Amino acid sequence: MQRNMKQWVIEIIKAPVKKPMPILSFPVIQLMNISVKELIFDSHLQSKGMKIVAERIDSAASVSLMDLSVEAECFGSTISFSDNEVPTVIGSIVSTKDEAETLEIPKIGYGRTGIYIEAIEKAAKIITDRPVFASVIGPFSLAGILMDVSKIMTYCYEKADMVHMILKKTTAFIIEYCRAYKKVGANGVIIAEPLSGIISPLIEWEFSGNYIKQIVDAVQDDNFIIIYHNCGNNINQILKSIINNGCLVLHFGNAINMAKIMPHIPCNIVAMGNIDPVEEFKNGTKESIRRATISLMKECSKYHNFIISSGCDIPSMSKWENIDEFFNAVKDFYSK
Repeated sequence: MQRNMKQWVIEIIKAPVKKPMPILSFPVIQLMNISVKELIFDSHLQSKGMKIVAERIDSAASVSLMDLSVEAECFGSTISFSDNEVPTVIGSIVSTKDEAETLEIPKIGYGRTGIYIEAIEKAAKIITDRPVFASVIGPFSLAGILMDVSKIMTYCYEKADMVHMILKKTTAFIIEYCRAYKKVGANGVIIAEPLSGIISPLIEWEFSGNYIKQIVDAVQDDNFIIIYHNCGNNINQILKSIINNGCLVLHFGNAINMAKIMPHIPCNIVAMGNIDPVEEFKNGTKESIRRATISLMKECSKYHNFIISSGCDIPSMSKWENIDEFFNAVKDFYSK
C-alpha cells in the first residue's frame, strides 16, 4: 500500500512510544514447518511468512528476507544452499580487468530476483497496517562478493579502476532492482552494506558511500525510502560519510555501542539497533534478552530518533520465546 514514507519517518521521531523494528524474517520457517531452502524458492511462502510475522509481532514495519546471495547469484556466483541457514556464496568470479570488463549486468527478474519481487508484490497486498520493506545488498558488499571479500581490500589500492568498474555495474543493477520493488508496491528497501564497515575510513566514501548516495538519489522519494544497514565495527570512523549518503533511516549492528553513536545522529534521521542477533535472539534466554533490551532502552530511548532493533538479520533458528520476550520487554519499558 502506498504511503508517504518521509512522513512515516517524521511520525516515528515524534511518537512518544515507538514500535521496535527488528530484521526478522527467516525464523518464520519454524512457525511454518518448512526449510530455508523451501522459503527462498517460493514467493507465496515468503509473502505468507511475512504476514504470519506481522500478525504475531507489533513491529514498525514488515521486512522481507535479508538474503545477500541473491544479487551475486544473478551475476554468476555459485551459491551453497541448506535447510536451516541463509544461502552463502562460494568463491569469486572477478579477479582481472578483462573479467571486470566482460561482466554483464543481469536483467532484473533473472534467478531468484523474480521470486523475491513477486513475494513483495504479494506481501504488499496482504500487509496494509505497516510499511513493507524489501532487502538488497549494497554495491561495495556485492562487489566484494564478486571479487572476493579479502582481496577487494587490496584491489581498492592496487586495482582501483577495476573495482570502480565493478561498482558501476553493481550500482546500476541495484538501482534497477530497487525500482522493480518500488513498482510492485514496496515502501522501501533495506540496503545492507556490511563490507564497508571494515574498509579504511579514508576510502569508504570513494568505494561505498558515493555509490550508496547514487542509489538513494535514483530511487528515494516521498513514497519510497532506503534504510541503510551496516554491522561493521568502524561505524564511528565512517559515521559522517554514512550520514551524508541521503538515507533517512540508519540501522547499525551490535559491534558498536549504540549509546555512544546516538548523540552524533542528526535529529531528523532515525537510527536503529542493536540487540545481538546471535547471543541474544538465538542463543540467549528470555531473561537475558529482556535485560539486554531494557538496558539499551534506558540508554537510548531519550533520543527521539532511536528505534530499538536487532543488530542484524535474526538467524533462522532463533528462539521465538526470545523474539516474543524482546517485544514484551519494549512494551513493558514504555508502560512504566
